[in-house]
Amino acid sequence: MPKPISTDIIQERAILIGVINQYQGEREVTDYLEELSFLAETAGALPIKTFVQKLDAPNSKTFVGSGKLAEIEAYIKEHEIDLVVFDDELSATQLRNLEKVLQCKILDRTNLILDIFAKRAQTSYAKTQVELAQYQYLLPRLTRMWTHLERQRGGIGLRGPGETELETDRRIIRNKIALLKEELKRIDRQMITQRKGRGNITRVALVGYTNVGKSTIMNLLSKSDVFAENKLFATLDTTVRKVVVGNLPFLLSDTVGFIRKLPHHLVESFKSTLDEVREADILVHVADISHPGFEEQVNVVTLTLSELKAVNKPIILLFNKIDSYSYIPKDSDDLTAKTKENMTLDELSQSWMAKSDYLTLFISATKKVNIDQLRNTLYEEVKKIHTQKYPGEYLF
Repeated sequence: MPKPISTDIIQERAILIGVINQYQGEREVTDYLEELSFLAETAGALPIKTFVQKLDAPNSKTFVGSGKLAEIEAYIKEHEIDLVVFDDELSATQLRNLEKVLQCKILDRTNLILDIFAKRAQTSYAKTQVELAQYQYLLPRLTRMWTHLERQRGGIGLRGPGETELETDRRIIRNKIALLKEELKRIDRQMITQRKGRGNITRVALVGYTNVGKSTIMNLLSKSDVFAENKLFATLDTTVRKVVVGNLPFLLSDTVGFIRKLPHHLVESFKSTLDEVREADILVHVADISHPGFEEQVNVVTLTLSELKAVNKPIILLFNKIDSYSYIPKDSDDLTAKTKENMTLDELSQSWMAKSDYLTLFISATKKVNIDQLRNTLYEEVKKIHTQKYPGEYLF
């Protein structure tokens, strides 16, 4: 009797690789690799081990040195590894050389993020954005190992005199990129019309690092059911809901989360999605205060907002997940300065945050702590914008 076919999804076993250099120290690389591990898990892989090497600069041919590469190769063979993920972007040469030596699937951070985006995209708009970013990433990395794209459509009349399969593949991808850009332009025009159709109602956008709880806050304020889970990039498609606080209505949008080393192709492809951020009247910058690297995450988002030219507007700095914040009590005999790891939440809130130019609030969206304070702050900020737009209108 034949054995039943298993329908279980087999996780790919992965190892992660990072490099310590003049631009990123040991602690930074440790944080980056922890995030890379979370990215790999979000993509469906099972991280088994991390490898770190200290180099002045990544090897131009294999990213890591020959000795470390041999160590990785031996580990892959011994532990039947399916996937190797590098924390930095790899060139076409590096990819090709690594595949030859390691004989398994090689991804870099950008490719992994693109894979997650492709998996998470729900609407045709998001799928088109992701597809464009994927093709833009692939174009300079095409090799003879590439599956020949001309087989997907009639090859007669497509190939020029003496044109190689690789050149044909490049041309087909360029054509696809051009078509996708035209499609996005068409959808952009529709979205601009939609945004104009919302009238002069005040617009508030939730922004922040990925997985800080924006969708949970969205659900709480709008009493809607936006998808939220403890994974990176749970939200790709911008969601807009009408919210009323007191007697004031406003539109609240939940946007795609930012991340360190955010691929340039994604920023370009998601331009219209990020227009919600640019065109918002008020930004609510959500940060996860329980994350050990929250200060850097805040800086990453602030820098991205600056690049989007979206910082010259009212911003509320909202520290979420205070229920998960923990600290290590400082030894009374320890004369060293306190750090955020051994400061209470009250002490932390009186640090640099107290000197911030932004309104700063501390909440727990899941435990519904200080939500009334958030609503009251939103009411006051929306009222300021509303009275600017309608100076003669009386508000209770």
